[in-house]
Amino acid sequence: MESGCIHTAMAMGLTSKKPSARSVGVERKNLITVCRFSVKTLLEKYTAEPIDDSSEEFINFAAILEHILSHRFKGSGSWFSSDGQRSFWEYIRLACSKVQNNCIASIENIENISTSRAKGRAWIRVALMEKRLSEYVSTALRDTRTTRRFYDDGAIMLREEAQVLTGMLIGLSAIDFSFCLKGETLDGKSSAVIDYTPYLKFTQSYDYLSDEEDRRSVDSSNSEESVPEHPYIPLVTDEESWSNKCRKMEQRFKIVYAQKGYLEELVRLRESQLKNVETENKRLRAKVEELTVQTQQEKKELEAVVLELQAQLSALMPCDSSHLAKDLSIPLVNQWSTITNNQGDVKLFRREL
Repeated sequence: MESGCIHTAMAMGLTSKKPSARSVGVERKNLITVCRFSVKTLLEKYTAEPIDDSSEEFINFAAILEHILSHRFKGSGSWFSSDGQRSFWEYIRLACSKVQNNCIASIENIENISTSRAKGRAWIRVALMEKRLSEYVSTALRDTRTTRRFYDDGAIMLREEAQVLTGMLIGLSAIDFSFCLKGETLDGKSSAVIDYTPYLKFTQSYDYLSDEEDRRSVDSSNSEESVPEHPYIPLVTDEESWSNKCRKMEQRFKIVYAQKGYLEELVRLRESQLKNVETENKRLRAKVEELTVQTQQEKKELEAVVLELQAQLSALMPCDSSHLAKDLSIPLVNQWSTITNNQGDVKLFRREL
């Protein structure tokens, strides 16, 4: 009886672990999926006017990104931050410190932002205004040691979904953002809440029809009791709906064109940086070659000086010069005081280099 209970308990323990791993995977999938929807919504809603904190689409995106960066983040600790809670800002502050011209120090020095969570929210907004959010995240991911220090196993930042995230964030560089880093929007006391309702709207898809069903619908259309149209496929006859579609397509084209311009500018910037690095590399190589030649020349001059000193010492010593040359070593430092004492007023002159 006891063995049966033990087996039952073990089975329950195994089954209890599986839902935990599954739930972590589902969390990753849900957050990445809803982030993709949020970015797409921002791109579709964007016009010539910059997006600010009054945009519901941005508020939801910021909440989603905060949840992604906080997914499986290691627990709280009063020793780590001033507000007693660890947040993703502590990770970003360290992992993004190598980004050139970063905004980390500026955010740390903002007077009205004190909590770690508020600083993280300020960083999201500043990075979006700088159009460098994807660059920050990708740089942080390359620091794998720091990433593993702050996240538990199964976190989005430790999985391949993180690379998908950086790819999605590139598109936001085509949007202009404008934020005021004050007020209740950066309040670090309350956690961000994701609104899923904008992404739960059901849209009818026509992909559910297979070839066999298409043939059946064609066959049934030839019968007397057939219906001329499929009941689930709406007929678009309103001219306004077509004009709305045209406007949406035109807006999408503008967004894609803006993204294309940004990516082309980014490529030109990287090519310019590469040329500068190559020029600097050539300059350093030439400098190394110049120093090598100079070192060899100085070495030859020093060898000539040593030979000249040996010749002078050989002429001053009363003993046989061949015996002196045989016994004397090249370094004459230890023998200098003895020679000076024996010769008294003898002066040796060294050739100027």
